[in-house]
Amino acid sequence: MVAFLHQVFSGLAMGAVYASLALALVVIYQATHHVNFAQGEMAMFSTYIAWDLIDRGVPYWEAFLLTIAISFLIGMVIERVVIRPFERAPALTVVIVFIGLLVIFNSLAGWRYSYTIKSFESPFPDEPWFGNSFMSSHESGTVVVTLAMLALVYIFFRFTKLGLAMRAAALNPTSSRLVGIRVGWMLAIGWGLAAAIGAIAGMMAAPIVYLDPNMMGGILLFSLAGALLGGIDNPWGAVLGGFIVGVLENVAGAYLVGTEIKLSVALIIIVGVLVAKPSGLFGRRIAARV
Repeated sequence: MVAFLHQVFSGLAMGAVYASLALALVVIYQATHHVNFAQGEMAMFSTYIAWDLIDRGVPYWEAFLLTIAISFLIGMVIERVVIRPFERAPALTVVIVFIGLLVIFNSLAGWRYSYTIKSFESPFPDEPWFGNSFMSSHESGTVVVTLAMLALVYIFFRFTKLGLAMRAAALNPTSSRLVGIRVGWMLAIGWGLAAAIGAIAGMMAAPIVYLDPNMMGGILLFSLAGALLGGIDNPWGAVLGGFIVGVLENVAGAYLVGTEIKLSVALIIIVGVLVAKPSGLFGRRIAARV
């Protein structure tokens, strides 16, 4: 029973990472109706930026905030320079652009930082918090940081004019333009926000999986499974789906499929959701007359 609880609580820590990246995926999907396959590589590159800052002597939490700000700007630039010209392009063209971004960020990280695995120190102490024997201090800290980030995102979208404008632009761009909302800039800010959220996921994941240019491949797959499970058009459903997938991954890896083929759990969830309930557990089913 103790081993089972340990797997569950450790799964919550990885689930927090999946929840963060799933939220980033949903932010982009709501604005463009496309899945950003480069989201994981963008998060990985942001994590290297943090590693570089820390290696140059910048204190961890200062580097953490600087990385979030830099990632936000990178996300906005990508939307304005790379994505905007393909705004009205066919879906397949946009998918190819996302895959191109994935390859570019992976290659840039390998060229700049090499493909050698690097350690990324945790900012949290070695001793578990409050004598908790089920989670390490970094796992507990990951959950706390993720919940704090989710609370800030909720406050931003629920109680600020900019957040409300972004929601309106994502839901109904035409009506938003009629009332004076600059939809183009809302999309750019949305990309920046998604990049910043992804950066947090990367920095929390790196001490667990180590830092290398391919570190986010599996994490992106599990995050996509969480987003689909919760509902890819429902941010908070996707977050909950990320936590659920984290627990399922750990428990299934320990007791059912083994750690070697644990990635198959994500594929099973994705296929199962798409077949049984494409809208996810908390997504909206939209009916249209054709």
